[in-house]
Amino acid sequence: MKKKQERTYNEPHPVLSAIRDYLGVLIGSAIVAISFNVLLLPNEVASGGVSGISTILKGLFEWKPAFVQWTFNIPLFIAGVLLLGRNFGIKTAVGTIFLPFVVFLTETWEPWTLNPLLGALFGGIMVGLGLGIVFRAKASTGGTDLAAQIITKYTGLSLGTSIALIDGFIVLAAAFVFNIENGLYALIGLFVTTKTIDLVQVGFGRSKLVYIITTKQVEIRDAIYEEVDRGVTKLTATGGYTDTEKPLLMVVVHQTEFTRLKQLVKLIDPSAFVIVSDASEVLGEGFKRS
Repeated sequence: MKKKQERTYNEPHPVLSAIRDYLGVLIGSAIVAISFNVLLLPNEVASGGVSGISTILKGLFEWKPAFVQWTFNIPLFIAGVLLLGRNFGIKTAVGTIFLPFVVFLTETWEPWTLNPLLGALFGGIMVGLGLGIVFRAKASTGGTDLAAQIITKYTGLSLGTSIALIDGFIVLAAAFVFNIENGLYALIGLFVTTKTIDLVQVGFGRSKLVYIITTKQVEIRDAIYEEVDRGVTKLTATGGYTDTEKPLLMVVVHQTEFTRLKQLVKLIDPSAFVIVSDASEVLGEGFKRS
């Protein structure tokens, strides 16, 4: 009987991975809910999403935000499953229910600030942090994200456009219900949330992707190995004007290592042609594992 091939890589245990993901959903949802109650809602900052809708309805009718969020989230989740024909998973269902539950539990907490600008900035940061944690757990908190996917399917609009339309409508509604200033604060909160999500998912560490065209490829390659301690990939390029093959070295370095790399290339071959671009996320040996 043929033996089962053993794994040659480190794979997280499924149970531990599931526990980690569910903890991420719960912690991330709790952060979003708390930031909503202590920073966004007291300052009437409706920066998109179902939480923004609940802020507007709280201002208009004094409806409890937690009940409004449940009222929107649960039907949207069911509609997503029925209309999109896909299983969004138990983790998304947990986030959809748990976030309003924490909003309900923390609704009596005192505001951390009554300055709308501070509320928009730090509320946006905390919401982005919480959502980033939830997204890293391969889940979501439901809400208008599911509505945007439904719109995309039946209108042909891109997902980004659908989300922008929904959030834009919510921000405009906030400006109408409260005032123009609150609408502008909502835009600030929405922008900060988006950028914070990117930071949580990609990380603070930035790397540089460097392409080097040189006639001294061996010397530069060896210098990178010895002085920068980074691997080098050798590619073959063809000159567009001369139609001749030229060596092309590709190397990825941390931002703190880039200056040293640039100095080495300039020292060895001052006429080298160097192309540098940002690499927002690099996975592999010497960089992030996952």
